[in-house]
Amino acid sequence: MERIKTGLTFSDVLLIPKRTKLNSRSEANLQTKFTKNITLNCPLVSSNMISVTEHKMAIALAREGGIGVIHQFNKIEEQVAEVKKVKRGTSYIVENPIVSNENLSIKEAKDVMDKEGVTSLLITNNEELIGIFTHRDYLFETNLEKKIFEIMTPKEKLITANHPITMEEAKQILHINKIEKLPLLKDGKLSGLITTQDIKKIEHWPNSARDKKGRLLVAAAVGVKDTIERSEKLIEAGADVIVLDIAHAHSNLAIQRLKEFKSKFDTDILVGNIATAEAAKDLIEAGADGLKVGIGPSPVCTTRIISGSGIPQLTAIIDVCSVAKEYGIPVAADGGMKYPGDATKALGAGASTIYSGSFFSGTDEAPGYIIMKEGKRYKRYFGSASYTSNHERKERIDNIKLKEKIDVFVEGVANLVDYKGPVDDVIKSLLKGIRSGISYCGAQNLEEMRNNAEFIKITSNGWTESLSRGKRMSE
Repeated sequence: MERIKTGLTFSDVLLIPKRTKLNSRSEANLQTKFTKNITLNCPLVSSNMISVTEHKMAIALAREGGIGVIHQFNKIEEQVAEVKKVKRGTSYIVENPIVSNENLSIKEAKDVMDKEGVTSLLITNNEELIGIFTHRDYLFETNLEKKIFEIMTPKEKLITANHPITMEEAKQILHINKIEKLPLLKDGKLSGLITTQDIKKIEHWPNSARDKKGRLLVAAAVGVKDTIERSEKLIEAGADVIVLDIAHAHSNLAIQRLKEFKSKFDTDILVGNIATAEAAKDLIEAGADGLKVGIGPSPVCTTRIISGSGIPQLTAIIDVCSVAKEYGIPVAADGGMKYPGDATKALGAGASTIYSGSFFSGTDEAPGYIIMKEGKRYKRYFGSASYTSNHERKERIDNIKLKEKIDVFVEGVANLVDYKGPVDDVIKSLLKGIRSGISYCGAQNLEEMRNNAEFIKITSNGWTESLSRGKRMSE
């Protein structure tokens, strides 16, 4: 047997402070790469866990400059619907606005709007715009069986514009005519929609992560069973990145699926999870555009306890990044982070992004309801390989309620986590910590931080000294 190596995690080290060039920590630049061709304005990624990321979380992350990964533990059409909701969340121009025919009843039109999450329908006939139907048209209407052509605003009363159009030109038209929606026409046919709400959102979140069309960035996860079929539908829906998510991605099957994906699609793919330099090299040479590191560091993952396998997260990040850096491939650090300082250490060790479920769990945007227990509020948070996740996934996909226990291999647990409120507060706290870490490393951006970072190994007493020691004043 070779000499046993030492593995370190975040609580084993501290970053050595260095002279800073920044006058204020707010000057630190957080721009980074998620994959080879996808740039983010902050290094935060919400994990593809059933209790963490659906469209609400993905929208919140992208608005702050990061990205959310829509989980794959549902039917393909359900995951596709979540991706579409994010892409419609905000955009310069809604290229494929929801349209309808004039013969729908008000009730049917309302059902369509509720399902699609929109407040208006553009009414068309053979792609020609003939009117618009909004909530104002039926505000006090009592007969919901009435056809929408009877109450919609007809084309002759609409203000439209030709496509293409600049944002400033659109704002002027909206302002002068005191309207909220501007349909766009090309050769007389409907080709898009601009809304005041979208413009306000764009201006309110200037650092949001967007694609070339102004839509929020979103990633979506797939497994190895239906990689190509699911990826095809997700890419058609607008997913900017596909995440091939498998517990042990350094496998022949994962590499085979990766090669199949790269032979069919131009979209970037991030692959994980791995924990070694050898795994990084094999996956990069098979075509990976990004890597995800972490075998068992999550608080809801029991891989290390069940299988006895894994590598402490800081060492795993350093080892994977040592290879990925040579190829120019970004690395996402997945799991094991409890404090904002742990995220800073992961970035200093070479990671380009922080891929987390625990940071974002328990927030308003995380799926699930609030649970009251002994006077405190909680939300559920469980690992993707937990029994709870597997049981609920089978119920959802098979559309049945299971009373019997199913036979699955479990490498995760289910927890209750404190209810945290809006995820924006969590994001701001994390970004403040990362900006502070950049400053302490004598850097101005994440790239400089990775180059400047120097760790010192500490004792258990050193870690105890690092923790807060004040008394809690109240719950």
